Amino acid sequence: MLVLVVNAGSSSLKYQLLDMTDESVLAKGNCDRIGIDGHISHKAKGLSVEEDVSFPTHTEAFAKLVEVLTTGDAKVIDDLSQIKAIGNRIVQGGDVFRETVIVTDEVIDKIDALAEIAPVHNHGAALALRACKSVMPDVPMTVVFDTAFHQTIPEKAYMFGLPYEDYEQYHVRKYGFHGTSHRFVSAAVADAMGRDVKDLKIVTCHLGNGSSISAVKNGQVIDTTMGFTPLDGLLMGTRCGAVDPSAITYVMEKRGLTPSQMAEYMNKKSGLLGISGVSSDNRDVSKAAAEGNKRAALANEMLKYQVKKYIGAFMAAMNGADAIVFTGGIGENDAPTREGACEDMENLGIKLDTELNKTIRGKLMKISAPDSKVEVWVVPTNEELLIARDTLALVTK
Repeated sequence: MLVLVVNAGSSSLKYQLLDMTDESVLAKGNCDRIGIDGHISHKAKGLSVEEDVSFPTHTEAFAKLVEVLTTGDAKVIDDLSQIKAIGNRIVQGGDVFRETVIVTDEVIDKIDALAEIAPVHNHGAALALRACKSVMPDVPMTVVFDTAFHQTIPEKAYMFGLPYEDYEQYHVRKYGFHGTSHRFVSAAVADAMGRDVKDLKIVTCHLGNGSSISAVKNGQVIDTTMGFTPLDGLLMGTRCGAVDPSAITYVMEKRGLTPSQMAEYMNKKSGLLGISGVSSDNRDVSKAAAEGNKRAALANEMLKYQVKKYIGAFMAAMNGADAIVFTGGIGENDAPTREGACEDMENLGIKLDTELNKTIRGKLMKISAPDSKVEVWVVPTNEELLIARDTLALVTK
């Protein structure tokens, strides 16, 4: 059975076509710069296709996606009828959606209505869903929400210290994000350990341009670092992470910024970029730090310290941990970040095999020392595969 997985943003539409008989990826690509000009990159059968195309809306992008899958040297199917289901990733499900659901017009309307609390993501996703339905109206579609895995977080952990009316009237609370990744890697590490995830306490560290850490106890999230939006928690590529709210209003007054300008300042000009002054990419920052750039070195140290701090906090919340998992672009590939995050944690039972850690990039592997009470793992994430699995399960139910 072929399942198409779609991950739509406000100006992009990433996709993968998977054969679920063996969970292999037949093709993948990205329709980018939607509403600006347009470009598609497509990879299949060892071939790459790059083309500038006009994408006024997501509908044109989806039509082009169908074209490259079915025509040309890099085509992988002869006809759309071979695609039996479509799974879509949605960033924000609020407290409306607690699990993967079949797409209906009502579901799309509810997703679009949540754009107020996810303006960068949800409206574009709703547009993509409508485009998908118009091009492939007879193919069943599902939506998998990044927030759904975090719906088990208890009230004491998801509520903020603002007046309760702000929660009642405006739904202001912690939602958490990257849930698809946290769910995939927590299940994957349990499988690698030969254990049932329901018997484990796991701290999952998704570290990339966007980063979050979750406490997964007995298969359920009890806390996570991202909050009302993906801005909260850790220092990220261009996002500031957790900041004293009074520092925000102070900077707004000093710089004369409006709320929307301040939001852009915190989301796009802060984080590794804002601290280092070099780049939002951890690789560039690490290179600059190695060359003696003190601000870049500071950015690196801030990230390592914050990851360590949240690991400790979530171990306290769960009364210990059986495993620490590193995933995402940084988590899977950057040995110094993993080492810094686990350094001097022996009192919590964490001891890294530092030599083994240096050799691991993007590979499923236990990297803790033999005498470490808490296992430390690198687990490559695969959100698209999880979405495809959810989709297959739901449409064949």
